[in-house]
Amino acid sequence: MTATVEAAPAAPAPPAPPAVRRRGGGFGLALVAPAVVLLLLVQAYPLVEGLRLSFTNTALARPRAGTFAGLDNYAELFADPRLGKILWVTLVYTVASVVGSLVIGLVAALVMNVGFRGRGLLRSILTVPWAAPGVATALVFIWMLDSQYGVTNWALTLLPFVDEYQRWLNDPSLAMPAVVAVTVWKVFPFAAIALLAALQAIPEELHEAAKIDRASGLNRFRQVTMPGIAPVVLTLALFLTIWSFRRFEIIWLLTGGGPVDATNTLMIDLYRESFKNRQLGYGSAIGMVGLVLSVLASVVYFVTSRRLTRRYGGVS
Repeated sequence: MTATVEAAPAAPAPPAPPAVRRRGGGFGLALVAPAVVLLLLVQAYPLVEGLRLSFTNTALARPRAGTFAGLDNYAELFADPRLGKILWVTLVYTVASVVGSLVIGLVAALVMNVGFRGRGLLRSILTVPWAAPGVATALVFIWMLDSQYGVTNWALTLLPFVDEYQRWLNDPSLAMPAVVAVTVWKVFPFAAIALLAALQAIPEELHEAAKIDRASGLNRFRQVTMPGIAPVVLTLALFLTIWSFRRFEIIWLLTGGGPVDATNTLMIDLYRESFKNRQLGYGSAIGMVGLVLSVLASVVYFVTSRRLTRRYGGVS
């Protein structure tokens, strides 16, 4: 009969002396200090300065001569009859560009998720619109959408039901669809690449199990694919929404906010008031409204994220 000897559990390591802990904490703070300082310089300071300017009557020609004006800028802004239209245009542009980018990006991701020859080349080509500078993109589309010599009108007139050229960027009813289309072309590759990564992270066993249960393609998409990519879709929606609130160069170069304020978003109006009308204080108040909208979008994101977590159990 042999006796088994159990190894005694290892004694816990003694806690580090207070001096060691202090040195470790100081070293950690030293490591993160540059990042904290950088964030304070590029994020916190402009935000605080913009908030301060919104309560002054500062003019661009006399940036240091502004005096405290209280809520005058906000009172003038909310009394402006154009504000309702500006907010509506901003909402339409944001929703249309975000939904369009997500839908086309998802379709492109589903196509690229299927194995076929040349898939790597297609992925490389797909990144070109996203990598292209915004100014270059706008200038190319200005030529393509030209009402007299644009290639877009020429191509459309080849169709049997189109017999005249369209004034894409000069017609109030067509300017917003044109700007949204250019924005979607520029942004959807980012959504496609992110969604492709999410699709490839879904375990293949889940699809195989759904096939064994004889689930249709639509049911597999609803029950397996969508829950798997829901966190990425939600995060993309948040990023694209905030970027749409802040987008300036594409809209300004294509239409300048016109015609007849048909594409005049908050950022376009902020630029006009701050640098065209030279009212930095009033323009800062407009910027604060845009900041509030971005915060509201973030709140919606976190609320929806919690609901998804409760529904799917693993979504965060």
